[in-house]
Amino acid sequence: VTVFAGVKIYFDCKIGNDVTLHSGVVIGGDGFGFAPQGDGTYQKVAQIGNVIIEDEVEVGANTTIDRATMGSTIIRKGVKLDNLIQIAHNVEIGCNTVVAAQTGISGSTKIGENVVLGGQVGVVGHIQIAKGSQVQAQSGISRTIKDENKKWAGAPATNYQDHMRSQIRVNRLPELEKKIQELEKKLAGLQQASELYMKPQQ
Repeated sequence: VTVFAGVKIYFDCKIGNDVTLHSGVVIGGDGFGFAPQGDGTYQKVAQIGNVIIEDEVEVGANTTIDRATMGSTIIRKGVKLDNLIQIAHNVEIGCNTVVAAQTGISGSTKIGENVVLGGQVGVVGHIQIAKGSQVQAQSGISRTIKDENKKWAGAPATNYQDHMRSQIRVNRLPELEKKIQELEKKLAGLQQASELYMKPQQ
């Protein structure tokens, strides 16, 4: 195991062989668990689980992996995590998955093997992402992805090809707006001419 300066590993966490933890990594901090109370305050929920990092994992600088509320947050063998990633309580990341910088993965989400998440991807909690999924940077995953080996993009994320076709249409909106304005002017002129034609002669 290679541990660089400033790494913090909390109690009961388990680190496998050939793991690299870059500066500022925090393993096993409390998950974000607070129960709303009747008076509008929040009561902290005890986080009594741990984090398990399997063999050949690399974790980039200032990435945080929270301990589970109960059970384990699990980073499987061969996972590669970039800098500045937030992994919440009870998340499981499958073998050989790659996650780019500034991605946030909410609690209890399960990510399959060989998934690629681009930078600044947001993932909601309590969903599953199928094996081999590829998610474009700055996408938002708001529901379970069941189909394996597919590409996704956008917020909320949709099929990559559908998203790109939509973007082409969005980029044409200024042109289409101009055409609509021209048609409205022509229509107004025709309507005015029609009203003059239909006006009774004195």
